[in-house]
Amino acid sequence: MNKTYVPLYRKYRPQTLEQIVGQEHIKRALSNAIKTDKIAHAYLFTGPRGTGKTSTARIFAKSLNCEKGPTITPCGVCTNCVDITNSTPVDVIEIDAASNRSVEDAQNILEKVMYAPVNSRYKIYIIDEVHMLSTTAFNALLKTLEEPPKNVIFILATTEVHKVLDTIKSRCQRFDFKRITTDDISKHLRFIANEEKINITDDAILEIAKNSAGGMRDSIALLDQLSILDDGHDITVEDINILLGRISFDKLKELSNEIINSHPSDAVRILNNIYNSGNEPVQIISNLLEYFKNMLIVKTCSDEIVPELTNLNNKQIEDLKIQSNNLEPHQIIFLTDKCSSYIKELKATTTPQLWLEVGIIDLANLADNTKLAELQNRITRLEGGVIKPVNVAQYKTAPAPNPISKHTPVTSPIKEKSETIQEKPISKNETNEQVQPISPMDQEDFTPPPISQKAPINELAQSWLQLLDNIQSVPTRALLMQWANPIKITSEEVEITLKNEPLLRQFTEGNKRDMLEQAVNITFADSVPKLIVRLPNPNDEILDLKKKLTNQYQVKNISQPKSGENNQQVKSPIKKDLSDETIDNDNDDNESEVEIETQNEVYNSTSHSDQVNMVKQLFDGKIIE
Repeated sequence: MNKTYVPLYRKYRPQTLEQIVGQEHIKRALSNAIKTDKIAHAYLFTGPRGTGKTSTARIFAKSLNCEKGPTITPCGVCTNCVDITNSTPVDVIEIDAASNRSVEDAQNILEKVMYAPVNSRYKIYIIDEVHMLSTTAFNALLKTLEEPPKNVIFILATTEVHKVLDTIKSRCQRFDFKRITTDDISKHLRFIANEEKINITDDAILEIAKNSAGGMRDSIALLDQLSILDDGHDITVEDINILLGRISFDKLKELSNEIINSHPSDAVRILNNIYNSGNEPVQIISNLLEYFKNMLIVKTCSDEIVPELTNLNNKQIEDLKIQSNNLEPHQIIFLTDKCSSYIKELKATTTPQLWLEVGIIDLANLADNTKLAELQNRITRLEGGVIKPVNVAQYKTAPAPNPISKHTPVTSPIKEKSETIQEKPISKNETNEQVQPISPMDQEDFTPPPISQKAPINELAQSWLQLLDNIQSVPTRALLMQWANPIKITSEEVEITLKNEPLLRQFTEGNKRDMLEQAVNITFADSVPKLIVRLPNPNDEILDLKKKLTNQYQVKNISQPKSGENNQQVKSPIKKDLSDETIDNDNDDNESEVEIETQNEVYNSTSHSDQVNMVKQLFDGKIIE
């Protein structure tokens, strides 16, 4: 047995700055510091594990204490270089902060830091995993770290720099080590494999590099472990998958096909074969998550960057591209999200196999249900009574089978929701009519209730009432009823005047303009008329809707004054706010009643929220002040 065997990650540890793989920015900075003799008293090396923090600290210490130094190329044969290489130096002290984290350990450092170096130019303290030090230990080091004795250098290394006190970080020169790229790791592994005569394929080396998460030490350790499988045959990706408990690309492709095609039973059958091969549930879902991630990259990214992002060969990329043709990006994102959630469940549960099977069945069933068209149809069916806006011209009138003698709710078929406005009184001799859709499809989706026949009014008034009916906001509709005057309403142009400048600003800026435009578009579904909102001109014709509003909104009967009573001026309770005119019963009692009721309706609409007015209209209610 060879008792002097040295693991590969130790045997091939870099000995000079040039041998460090990656980290070009750090090599350049430290080399310039040595060349220009600008050596700081404290350094902080931070970054993921296996990226070269401790190795760089040792090389830097060797460069400073080499008998031929300070130099960026230490000789490696002098006493100081050999001692540092063998981890037995006198003046380079390595401390593991994970096991020496108390304030007593920090005080022990402070007691020895005052002594001068024995054989070297500098006394260097390398404190690894420095974030493990307690707060009191950090505080004990603060003063010495800020002003250490001459020829004393501190090099702090950590993987979790956020746990280091800011007062410590501010006293150090910080160097952030980045994850080593897959390409750099692959090249270095190929060099080691050639030196050690390990038979391994390029795909297997690439797979090792991908599984190292940017850490060189982990990748070399895995190569060292795989080297024992070299029995004259090349080490393949399948050997790595077996060693790591990973699933091969072909198995993942087979399983994902059944998920995408929504075959739960076949997916569970393949899952059982994978599970019985010794793969752990969390590993199975994690590999499936990575597979769908690569599929999303292939689906959405350009062909030039896909190999770099996925680290897959051309055949595997082509297979993913064929699979992704049957999916939309949001479906793949949904599958990755579900995989992520089931990974959390598997880590927390005591029955991982149960949750694994449930997760695969869930993925296989939900993949088919995430199609956008299916979701839209399902939403339409769930909403039920919500009808899309349509043009009134699509509907025709037909006489109702029986006359209606009671107040009938009026439903507007052009609203986005089926919204009952109000009731209107219908005399016995009035002819009723019913709105029916022309197309069979529309008739199947929406059957409006019968509405009362309106009194004959001119075309402008009819269009104006129809436009008001399409205003979704009740207060906005009431505001237009009271203060707006239509000038022209056609499929080419809609022109409306407002009483004053403040009102005009409300309908030229903000959401009231949007509401008005939406109502115009609903009214004229086949065209987009030009909308003009302006102040009134002296020659504008005023549209009188006092009587015409009675055909669109409910009017309550008001008792007439008795014959013996004096005729008095009847005023609206909100006259001072909404009207500058008075209504006199001497002129026309019927018009007075209409004016009072209309203004009350405006008042009730504008002084309450949309929800209150909606409930009032829905249940034919009345607001009691």
